[in-house]
Amino acid sequence: MILSADEQLRGRESLTLAFAAARARLGLIAVLVVVAAIGWWWTADQMSGMDAGPWTELGTLGWFLGVWVVMMAAMMFPSVSPTIALYARMTTAQPGGSPLLFALGYLVTWAAAGAAAFAVAFAGGHVRGDVLSWDRAGRWVAAATLLVAAVYELTPLKDACLGKCRSPLGMLLGSWRAGRSGALRMGATNGAWCVGCCWALMASFFALGIMSIVWMAVIAGLIAIEKTLPWRRVATWGATLVLLVLGLLLLTAPHAIPGLTIPTGGSTSQMNGMAP
Repeated sequence: MILSADEQLRGRESLTLAFAAARARLGLIAVLVVVAAIGWWWTADQMSGMDAGPWTELGTLGWFLGVWVVMMAAMMFPSVSPTIALYARMTTAQPGGSPLLFALGYLVTWAAAGAAAFAVAFAGGHVRGDVLSWDRAGRWVAAATLLVAAVYELTPLKDACLGKCRSPLGMLLGSWRAGRSGALRMGATNGAWCVGCCWALMASFFALGIMSIVWMAVIAGLIAIEKTLPWRRVATWGATLVLLVLGLLLLTAPHAIPGLTIPTGGSTSQMNGMAP
């Protein structure tokens, strides 16, 4: 069948638009990766010398939340970038900048999770004093946190949340909102599913040393593997095994864990004076 000149022109225009949209999505992913790379560099600089091992003090609220948000961008943007690119593909009629607002909404949810974690740590420190020091209950609570995280990996709730993160199309269609405020809300919704998927891994991060670039890389790696590895069950069981082994080693032989800072002096370091 021979196409008319008008049909050939429309076909070329469609291909041009498709290639332009694909380049825009690749550019968006590149921006997110660059932001993540800058986040890793900045976080490593800020956390230098601050790792006091399990239950490191969090400093002031403002300083911690600043570091936390940058940390989440560094850890999460590489694995969430396919979801943001998919959203961008679905938003050709949306206002400009909607994918970036989606990413911002995602970070807002994680910022709220960080504020909640800070509140728990603050309340626990004031109610129980120095109970989380290494020579008291700190070691045992850290080990229990890792073991609970390992168990959570195999629960239906974890499976449901991970499913939303790995296959976000249904979530995007089911929570679709138009406009810039809609982009923020949808990003926040995606962030909520991500928090449901990863909260136990983040609790393990606190238990191993929240100011350690080593453990930040380990937890980020487990998150990325779970969200992107084609073999979903292999990824989940692999993360479970890692958490289980770390928890058991904390109970029996903490010095055998590479990269773990063992607190000295009976308590975790106080960072309030170290925070800018």
